[in-house]
Amino acid sequence: MQAWAEQPLVQPGKHSVYQRVVSHPNAQVYERANAKSAVVYTPRTFTSFYVYDRQDDMLRVGVSAERADGWLRVSESTEWPQAVTMVFTDQMGRDPVLFFKNHTEVQKACEAPSIRDYVSKLSAQVSSGQPLPEEFPVLAAEPQGRAGQVARDSFYLLPVLNIDSQFKESGAQLLEVACLDPGNPQGDTQQQQPAAGGGMSTALAFVIDTTISMGPYIEQAKRMIGEIFDEMQRSPAKDQFAIAVVGFRSNVDARPDTEYTTKIISDFKSIQNREELVALLDGLKEAQASTHAFDEDSFAGVKDAVDQLSWGNYSSRAMLLLTDAGPLVAGDPLSKTGMSAEGLADYLRTNQIYLTAVHLKTPAGFNDHPFAENNYRALAKMSNGRTGYIDIHATDPAEGTRQFEIVGRTMASTYRQMLESTAAGEMLQKPEMAPEPKKETPEQKAKRLAAITGYAMQLQFLGDKQQTAAPSVKRAWIADTDLAALEAQPNEAPVPAVYPAVLLTKTQLSQLRRQLKSIITTAEEAFLQDNANFNFYEQLVSAAAQMSRDPTKFSTDPNANLAKKGVLLEVLDGLPYKSRILGMQKDDWVNMSTGEQQEFIKRLKGLIARYDEYDRDSAHWEGFGSNNPNEWVYRVPLSMLP
Repeated sequence: MQAWAEQPLVQPGKHSVYQRVVSHPNAQVYERANAKSAVVYTPRTFTSFYVYDRQDDMLRVGVSAERADGWLRVSESTEWPQAVTMVFTDQMGRDPVLFFKNHTEVQKACEAPSIRDYVSKLSAQVSSGQPLPEEFPVLAAEPQGRAGQVARDSFYLLPVLNIDSQFKESGAQLLEVACLDPGNPQGDTQQQQPAAGGGMSTALAFVIDTTISMGPYIEQAKRMIGEIFDEMQRSPAKDQFAIAVVGFRSNVDARPDTEYTTKIISDFKSIQNREELVALLDGLKEAQASTHAFDEDSFAGVKDAVDQLSWGNYSSRAMLLLTDAGPLVAGDPLSKTGMSAEGLADYLRTNQIYLTAVHLKTPAGFNDHPFAENNYRALAKMSNGRTGYIDIHATDPAEGTRQFEIVGRTMASTYRQMLESTAAGEMLQKPEMAPEPKKETPEQKAKRLAAITGYAMQLQFLGDKQQTAAPSVKRAWIADTDLAALEAQPNEAPVPAVYPAVLLTKTQLSQLRRQLKSIITTAEEAFLQDNANFNFYEQLVSAAAQMSRDPTKFSTDPNANLAKKGVLLEVLDGLPYKSRILGMQKDDWVNMSTGEQQEFIKRLKGLIARYDEYDRDSAHWEGFGSNNPNEWVYRVPLSMLP
């Protein structure tokens, strides 16, 4: 009875939110509050524990909120008041993240007369490789320059411990974090030896709308691909560059005469296979029948290109989408993917594919332009907050094809230069993180975007080749945005240096998916009954709050409604980041029009489609040696939670 009745300690000032810690590499759970007692078991790295008791330097902990398992050393754990962790964004011109010793030092950086100069000097000293003096304000820095970015297969955790929002209006929040790397348990920040492997290789996929209106652009694309290969023939990196082509139309069940929804015209072919690619391009033709609506299933074309092309053979990956219509989005019963633009953008980022969306604004699609632009901007959004969207004002096919050729050849030429520089051991010039100009030609946009993505791809290649790891820092303060960029662009959107994610197990993700489906059913029934549907809002906020604060507790009672329990505000209070629904008030939901509420429901349906892909994504689940798939974890971006 005593064991059954015990419960974890609550966080200071709370009544229902429990204290939790996360274990370090090589931590052990002991039988008693003594490190000399018997070892009960060795937990997985980053195991999340509830805290039941504290005695000197020992914590009584348990993975369940129902009972304790044993005792853990304080020094082998990090306090983790919520399940939020941070993830580095791609280095597309931003400065590396600096880990400051304490809050005073990071605040001093934010208040420096010139933030850019102050931060640059600190970064230069850290990257010099010389021992840092004891009084130096920075403990470590994110890998940079020739070290590349953190390798794609190097899992790390940046749990958020505290937050300071005093500079939020300027565009930055200060975070106290721990930086834990399971592959680097002793805190050794020395660079590992380069891994064996070949040189850099680049894959560029063209995903092309092949409906009736696209005839001139399809023919131009065929010619342009041949011209790109002609230019590559003279390059020393010619064997490291390949092109694939995917066509898309719309739902073939709705209009069988359109022949297909998507079609892989050709997988990646290099110059050695040029003739084979040319022959396959004969199959790239416009449809002979109209699709069921003006909008086409471009999202299906993008997703099938991700899923069906041989990306694994290439270290850097880019995609160029070409269409004159908007997409079929989440909630559309004829959408093949069921995904939203933001969900598909997350899917692309997870697979390290940089998308440039080329949107042909033709006179025929005038009324569709705002809808299409909003969705393609979201689809092409990069981790640095900028977008890879290019609009071409195609007043007639001749002008449209001319500008499209310039865009395509500019992108390919920049990626060729990236390959040549990397092969020669040269670093590309770090692009300036200037704000997106209000007036740019398609060629200027293409040059800017190719320079940003090319730089990011080179850093990622170098990080993968050298198996670059995140620094091991037990506790430090960082800024969540590029501080130097804040000074350079005081009136522009900040450049994210990290973004929030939540560590979820397969079981928790499955339960969240089931509850969202139930919530959507409730909402749709309410619409049919013309009900104001207060309960829907409460259910949704409850699910979002529990997943952000305590997903483990959510899994024990996935149908709990925190709003009705009266503890919702306590759970939300102090969260460093909130998903979209957590920023809403009940009146915001009730005052939405029916159309706005339905759009919100469509977004939730898009999230469910993304969760299905998380479940299938075997490459990015981290098991830390556990053979039980239900214990594996996935870093789900907070933007992908309700």
